[in-house]
Amino acid sequence: MIIEYASNPVTPRLEPSRRFSVAPMMDWTDRHCRHFHRLLSQHALLYTEMVTTGALLNGDAARFLRYNDSEHPLALQLGGSVPADLAACARLAEQAGYDEVNLNVGCPSDRVQNNMIGACLMGHPALVADCVKAMRDAVSIPVTVKHRIGINGRDSFEALCDFVGQVREAGCRSFTVHARIAILEGLSPKENREIPPLRYDVAAQLKAAFPDLELVLNGGIKTLGECLGHLNTFDGVMLGREAYHNPYLLAEVDAALFGAAQPPVSRFGALQGMRPYIEAHLAEGGAMHHITRHMLGLAQGFKGARRFRQLLSVDIHKAADPLALYDQAAAIVEGR
Repeated sequence: MIIEYASNPVTPRLEPSRRFSVAPMMDWTDRHCRHFHRLLSQHALLYTEMVTTGALLNGDAARFLRYNDSEHPLALQLGGSVPADLAACARLAEQAGYDEVNLNVGCPSDRVQNNMIGACLMGHPALVADCVKAMRDAVSIPVTVKHRIGINGRDSFEALCDFVGQVREAGCRSFTVHARIAILEGLSPKENREIPPLRYDVAAQLKAAFPDLELVLNGGIKTLGECLGHLNTFDGVMLGREAYHNPYLLAEVDAALFGAAQPPVSRFGALQGMRPYIEAHLAEGGAMHHITRHMLGLAQGFKGARRFRQLLSVDIHKAADPLALYDQAAAIVEGR
């Protein structure tokens, strides 16, 4: 079922588990991507792309808030720095049925910096605390923060503790920390995910300094073995690009991290499970590549992976019968 913007509050849901989550990623974790990921893992917490307060308050809120009911547990990530606007958007998130609202204090792009969004807010902990308080006062669903371990010019452990401490005083109990600093001048967002060194030790120090807080680790995690190792220190792990480029990793999450007894869905089973969703999207006038672009990594490591990707990314644009082409792609991973 597709959930549109709701005008009346809904019954609050149980707080979601953050033991494993898929990171919010611009242009990637849209509702089609999230529906696909949910077929692979029933327990992973999923996040939307970052949505700015301006887009929700001045744009088409129903489009930005739209999701499929299958996606729960689901969090909306917001970008903004005006407490009243964030509070209004948090109310929209709660009314639309989201399980959590998350404030982005980690994105390093110039575009968001110019609007006082993202990682630059780490230099303004009192403002972030005001934003969190305004959102918490407005809703009953959890309000969380995703941030870096610092920014250039404010990258000491003392500054990090000051930031977390002030936001904790505003009532935030769950923080997702990307274990790199953000360099706000001279590096692209991509470079900011790769050049500043990963400092899991700093994130571990932060957890030790704030044992009462839920701390979720993000940044550079690629395997479930690494996830299990980090869960000895942290309360949860968040995977980003690895989960997107190698999505079948998600099929092993429920058993490995949540103790689920049922066997994981096969690659072929996931493709078959997506077929009715794709049929419905096509019936609405949508294009198949809106969905299949998120599925290209499903055949990673198998003979025929290149053909699989070509079918679902290049050939799909010129197919007279895109579902027949989809079935050809599914046949490549049948039995796997």
